[in-house]
Amino acid sequence: MNTHFSASSREEQLSKMMNEKYDVLVIGGGITGAGIALDATLRGMKVALVEMQDFAAGTSSRSTKLVHGGLRYLKQFQVGMVAEVGKERAIVYENGPHVTTPEWMMLPMHKGGTFGKRSASLGLFVYDMLAGVKKSERRKMLSANETSEREPLVKKDGLTGGGYYVEYRTDDARLTIEVIKAAAEHGADIINYTKAEEFLYDENKKVSGIVAGDCLTNKMYHLHARKVINAAGPWVDQMIEKDYSKTNKQLRLTKGVHLVIDQSVFPLRQAIYFDTPDKRMVFAIPRDGKTYVGTTDTFFDQDLAHPKMTSEDREYILNAIHYMFPDVLVTEDDVESSWAGVRPLIYEKGKDPSEISRKDEIWEGESGLLTMAGGKLTGYRKMAESVVNLIAKRFKEDQYKVFSDCQTKKFPISGGDVGGSKGLEPFVETKAEEATQYGLTKEEGRKLAAMYGSNVDKLFHYAKAFDMEKSTNLSRYVYAKINYAIHEEMTVKPSDFFIRRTGALFFDIDWVRTWKEQILSYMKHELAWTEKETSHYRAELEKEICDAVIPVDLQTNKTAERRSS
Repeated sequence: MNTHFSASSREEQLSKMMNEKYDVLVIGGGITGAGIALDATLRGMKVALVEMQDFAAGTSSRSTKLVHGGLRYLKQFQVGMVAEVGKERAIVYENGPHVTTPEWMMLPMHKGGTFGKRSASLGLFVYDMLAGVKKSERRKMLSANETSEREPLVKKDGLTGGGYYVEYRTDDARLTIEVIKAAAEHGADIINYTKAEEFLYDENKKVSGIVAGDCLTNKMYHLHARKVINAAGPWVDQMIEKDYSKTNKQLRLTKGVHLVIDQSVFPLRQAIYFDTPDKRMVFAIPRDGKTYVGTTDTFFDQDLAHPKMTSEDREYILNAIHYMFPDVLVTEDDVESSWAGVRPLIYEKGKDPSEISRKDEIWEGESGLLTMAGGKLTGYRKMAESVVNLIAKRFKEDQYKVFSDCQTKKFPISGGDVGGSKGLEPFVETKAEEATQYGLTKEEGRKLAAMYGSNVDKLFHYAKAFDMEKSTNLSRYVYAKINYAIHEEMTVKPSDFFIRRTGALFFDIDWVRTWKEQILSYMKHELAWTEKETSHYRAELEKEICDAVIPVDLQTNKTAERRSS
């Protein structure tokens, strides 16, 4: 058991953190904060990270789940952006092949569409060159017939051909948790459900730490650090407000919604990047027996912690599906699940949501507070490198210490130690065979190895321990997953497990309905919850299930009760 990163030792760890003086304290446990914590730790800095919700609970579990090269930025002539994120993509893949998969993407072209044959061919060629795409994954141009053969559901009317290129599919929340675990494994102190309430300052009015509130116990802790980094994503502005040195920069938040539909209704064979009637671009991606489609792009100024699908969002995406896949007769009743996320973009006056740049920036306040804002999932490692370079530079100027250069370029994240992308398949097959020694089926072993990579032996250890378990009504497979999640991944609540540790609420909502009561009662026993806590966590999970299925503007208590029963 990794006591350093277990839900059962959270409080104990927070108390210990009070007595430390950190080099770097990161506020925010999304992919940006995770990347910074790992980079700084590997350079030998003493690092703490606090997250007020669960890890990846904000934008980092609510993206399109692609580590993508940013083809759409070519349209806006953001050449540098394409070159950088394209190269980063390959690094992210090699360092964590168990959470990233190459996926051929088709770009159908129709008369009057955004991309004509010539512009698409040129665009994809430039993309390949800028992004340093390997030969086997370079773009191919398809005829109208070939496009229809690869995906018969695509609209035939006006079809002139297609572009075919590689994107990388990821599990964004698992990517984040694996980066965070890698930092924790190398000595970073990382804690969820802990909120930065206010800043602490030294006698020179420089930020020297935070007052942190444990959101589960309401206890307050003082955490001290030489440098504090605000990587709070959509909450960046709120953190800056707590500091006396304001900046003239601010965020513009936009909301993106995705719908999940079963393959029996939308049998998409091939990932598609397509035009909508209003000339935006949308993805439709097959995954684990489902097809998910998104995203919308609308300005957002409501509850940041709980962005929701509205009936208008749902209608927009269904219309986009009907437009590009006219034979797919999906209705709102076919939407099994959904998620909504908020993108924190750097404000640009007078621009439409889909035109605002996804670039990242570092702001440095008079107080010494560093803020990292904007950016994309794909660029997380590079963003971390630039901010930690700046910290190292400041430490050197202060004659504090000289730290080494960035180490993350060829560093497997937690679970990624499988011999790179080439090693993943043989690794998974070996572990599938091995799983039978622990009472699991080969298929269960294959699933666990593919999901947890080189950490799978720990899950096998829990699967074996199942034999000693007298009173559980979990299956061996579920028992291994929930124990690993609690004791090695700081899973505090059922919603952490069903949404961010497994992705099941989005991609297998029936599995959630099947196991939710057993998981609740197991966690209650394992984490010593009171009846009150248990019913609170149950209600929280029911609300998440309801929000995934029913647009927020159509919810009544009756519908929610009916749907979740």
